[in-house]
Amino acid sequence: MTVQRADPAAPARVTVAQPGGMQAQRRAAAFWLHLALIPLALLFLAPLWLMLVFSTHPETAIFSPNPPLWFGGAFAENFRGLQADTNFLRTLGNSVVISTLYTLLSMLLTSMGGYAFSKYAFPGKNLLFGLILATLTIPTFVTIIPQFILVARDLKLSNTYWAVVLPTLANTIGIFYMRQAFQTVPNDLLNAARIDGANEWRIFWQIALPVVRPALAALAILLFLASWNDYLWPLIVLTQKDSYTMPVALGTLVGLTRVSWGGIMVGTAIATIPFLALFLALQRLFVAGIAGGAVKD
Repeated sequence: MTVQRADPAAPARVTVAQPGGMQAQRRAAAFWLHLALIPLALLFLAPLWLMLVFSTHPETAIFSPNPPLWFGGAFAENFRGLQADTNFLRTLGNSVVISTLYTLLSMLLTSMGGYAFSKYAFPGKNLLFGLILATLTIPTFVTIIPQFILVARDLKLSNTYWAVVLPTLANTIGIFYMRQAFQTVPNDLLNAARIDGANEWRIFWQIALPVVRPALAALAILLFLASWNDYLWPLIVLTQKDSYTMPVALGTLVGLTRVSWGGIMVGTAIATIPFLALFLALQRLFVAGIAGGAVKD
């Protein structure tokens, strides 16, 4: 908007820019931005495409001078070899159970911790929260040996689901993230529920949690993905073949004298596609949850 005054004594003349021109400029800028990002998107998707294609070809075709770029007919053969080498369906079921159990329990604990740090006042609150955040600076390799001694020797949980699930249930990132999400819940809403006679558990479960549902969905995706892809800790605490998770089972295909590339491609494709489809279906909720959790105190 511009203001023009030809004569000091004359009234000001206001010229308003047409909104259609601005919309056209925005559409043009968005078009060129998307056009520039298409090559980057194709570069990102290329490894996924090659993984799917190679899972349907024998190993001789994968390492040929002219590798295939379209699907073949060896998927069933590669899968049979993968199943024979690793009992893949069993390990895939182990991963599903462990990741689901970890996600649900960790969401409960981290949301309760985040709610307490956000909405309650108690002595040493800031100090305790600072100590929890300080654990992020401790490398995983420092704690993995005492953690193994506690889980395997003292609790005798080796080769069980709980050996993988329990050590990291109180996820520090999850507590911090949910604390930030609960900052968006108005205190007046919670106080009104207390006046109506609701107890603290009901306030948390039926009032506060539904408000931060997008943040919970985003946290669930992050926790499930972290557990689904975890390799080091399951490799250490799971020693029996039938108790392996999917990443550990796929790792056994890499030997000193032989690497089953066809089986690796089939296994990674089966493990990747369902989760990728779930993420694409829930990406709006995921982005909303991430944006909703980015709240300053």
